[in-house]
Amino acid sequence: MENIKTAISLRKSLFDQAELIARKMQISRSHLFVLALEEYIRRQQNRDLLAQINAAYADEPDPAEKTLRRKARRTHRRIVEGEW
Repeated sequence: MENIKTAISLRKSLFDQAELIARKMQISRSHLFVLALEEYIRRQQNRDLLAQINAAYADEPDPAEKTLRRKARRTHRRIVEGEW
């Protein structure tokens, strides 16, 4: 995998916190930034996926699906009540 060097600007307080965490984890600051960015990207991807799932289920069921649901509830009720 190819690595690319980059420079970023941080508030001193944020840099100090990152430095402290990297030391505690016994990893380089660079590795800490990579881990943090990977986690941030993963969370964004999860949010995007959730938004897509919510959009897919946002519409009302069509009449055929409503009929199927009604039949499934009726069958379930019969099974639960012992009329199987």
